[in-house]
Amino acid sequence: LAAKQPLARTRTKRQQALVRWAACVEYDGSGYHGWQSQPHASSVQDTLEAALARLADRPVRTVCSGRTDTGVHAQGQIVHFDTDAKRSERAWLLGTNRYLPDDIALQWVIPVPETFHARFGAVSREYRYWILDRTAPSALWRNRAFHSHNRLDADAMHVAAQHLVGRHDFSAFRAAACQAKTPWREVSRCDVSRHGDWVRLDVQANAFLHHMVRNIVGSLLPVGRGLCGDDWIAQLLALGDRRRAGMTAPAQGLSLRRVHYGPDFDLPPPALDDDGW
Repeated sequence: LAAKQPLARTRTKRQQALVRWAACVEYDGSGYHGWQSQPHASSVQDTLEAALARLADRPVRTVCSGRTDTGVHAQGQIVHFDTDAKRSERAWLLGTNRYLPDDIALQWVIPVPETFHARFGAVSREYRYWILDRTAPSALWRNRAFHSHNRLDADAMHVAAQHLVGRHDFSAFRAAACQAKTPWREVSRCDVSRHGDWVRLDVQANAFLHHMVRNIVGSLLPVGRGLCGDDWIAQLLALGDRRRAGMTAPAQGLSLRRVHYGPDFDLPPPALDDDGW
């Protein structure tokens, strides 16, 4: 027993040497099979962890605020990681970005208390979806927005979207492969607005089901095209049947905009440009 005590003390010292860091990650998801690590495909997580490991000179494992699907983008993805590598905030930021491809970039890196958790500590998340509804598609935005040949009634879509605000069973907007324990989520806002030839959906909730935002967009499209009334969304909520709702909108129009945490964690905001994507 006496021989094991020094080993126990060594482990304690090693644990005490770990520092928890939080980082904001921006990425274009077009070239990746989503956030989550994949054994035979490129992922944002694997690419980021490889860059962090090169800087730290040891393996680094990240925990994200929420997984994004293949082709989905992020401006405000939050991650945390623990390491005993001694680096400054500036070194983590500039050094990691040096080893990252151009379609992934850290926006900031700061030390946080060990009680911070990127996923379980998140209070709410914001997503944005872009639709270009003009006759001609955009070559520059082909991976950033869904193109609709039909002009959409954004006002009608906004009215319909208000039925989603509040705490509801979102089974009608849940992917079949969703592994969440409950379909109940609380949406604090769901706004649809027009900006020239662009229609934008902004939605914020405490958490999201798999494909929830894309399924909401796909169900709002018939409303915007005048095929369904603005009460159709309320009917879908009440029915709770995914088969009755609209299509799953393409991934490229979706981006994770921002993740909110409690006041105990004063994290910097992501670098958002409300005139951009």
